[in-house]
Amino acid sequence: MSTGITGFGILFSFASLAVLCAFSQIVGASESKTSKRPNILLLLADDLGYGELGSYGQKDIRTPRLDALAKGGLRFTDFYSGTAVCSPSRASLLTGKDSGNATIRGNKGYLGDYKWDRVPLFKDETTIAQMLSDSGYETAFIGKWHLGDPNDLDTWAFARGFDFAVQPQWSSLFEGETYDEDVHYFGNKERSLTYDAEENDCIDSFRTDIILDYFEDRSWEKPLFLFMSYRTPHTREKYIRDREMYADRDWEETERRHAARITMLDTQVGRLLDDLRERGELENTLVLFTSDNGPHSEGEHDYRFFNSSGGLKGYKRDLYEGGIRVPMIAYWEGRIEGGGTTNHQAAFCDIAPTLAEVGLAESGADMRGLSFLPELLGQEQDEPDYLYWELQLDGWARVMPDGGFRQAIRVGDWKGVRYGASSPLELYNLTEDPGERRDLAALYPEIATDLIRLMHKARSENELFPYGGVPQGFRARDRWEAENNEKKNS
Repeated sequence: MSTGITGFGILFSFASLAVLCAFSQIVGASESKTSKRPNILLLLADDLGYGELGSYGQKDIRTPRLDALAKGGLRFTDFYSGTAVCSPSRASLLTGKDSGNATIRGNKGYLGDYKWDRVPLFKDETTIAQMLSDSGYETAFIGKWHLGDPNDLDTWAFARGFDFAVQPQWSSLFEGETYDEDVHYFGNKERSLTYDAEENDCIDSFRTDIILDYFEDRSWEKPLFLFMSYRTPHTREKYIRDREMYADRDWEETERRHAARITMLDTQVGRLLDDLRERGELENTLVLFTSDNGPHSEGEHDYRFFNSSGGLKGYKRDLYEGGIRVPMIAYWEGRIEGGGTTNHQAAFCDIAPTLAEVGLAESGADMRGLSFLPELLGQEQDEPDYLYWELQLDGWARVMPDGGFRQAIRVGDWKGVRYGASSPLELYNLTEDPGERRDLAALYPEIATDLIRLMHKARSENELFPYGGVPQGFRARDRWEAENNEKKNS
């Protein structure tokens, strides 16, 4: 089946090819499922922009360990998050679905009776951790989850395929405990620890301490899949112990702390890698480092101060490039050639099928991503037919036109963006105009029309996030707006 973008003959094929032959050059067929397969280390920053690492052009913030990782591995120039805010982006990563087909498409969904709240992953959805666990991996998670119902333990990380899971949670589920995200629960709350900003350098150093203790306790007989979900540089952590880092710069304190948190995150990544090196495990570990969306501009921080979007248009919550194009560094000693750069177009939905292939696991039937393992190994790589994003912003303490619904699609050089399901499409050529400064829709109306048609085909309806379909008679937004106006006037 093929569909043309007028004048360019771009073909869309919805079949994905199995490329296990690529990995068979690394893992011999005679080796057992658990003896030689690589460890997998997935490192996810929170609100780290495309331009906030030295290897991506940052001039002021020091990130020596991540820059060294990029120098020794492969740096992606055209890699994208799942969408432009945390929960739906992480849902895409964990399930291999793009945001037009994922369960979660905003930080809060519509639950009926004019109620908006968090939407968890459905319990019958398969996560990366479940796939790899079934394939013989030990699985571990620590950090920000944001994919569950705080009051339903069956939606927490330990119940979604992770053998070892430590996460903070906004919950009053347990008697005597308050709505406090600093409390870190171990699994089903066998025990908990509370982050103390006065005793720890930063929240990510606290979490790194926990995972290094876990490394010490495990046997290392099975391959490990570790998902480190960091909090940097999100504004949640307002204070850090280090008062001196960048103090010699003429910066506002908010910006000094922002830069310091990123440098401190870089240090924590280095601690992990050093520990794995000392254990003799790093040479058999695939490392992926990326961010859940573009840079934030919250808590008095200005994303323009450090050119955090790397010259791209927009930031967190935008579906312009600055909101969704993110760093991606892949490192694998002896497997990935060091110092390389690739412009292969990939996104969060491609991570799950890639890791399933690396771990010789069975991919979920409803995954829509494309494995980029061949690109990592320097082999011939298929390009995606398209990349699609959507996002609904209403329900998260805001009311916006069209429910804050936003869409974007990329096909080769062409990018379509529209804010509102019935709004006109903006059209950009990213090769000629990566900053999305010049809307070409009027010059190429047939291409714009074809992209709109493809947007409709690329997504499915989701009653929990209703604005994408512009449903007739949907009045929840009117009630939401009335309630908020009442609060403002009271």
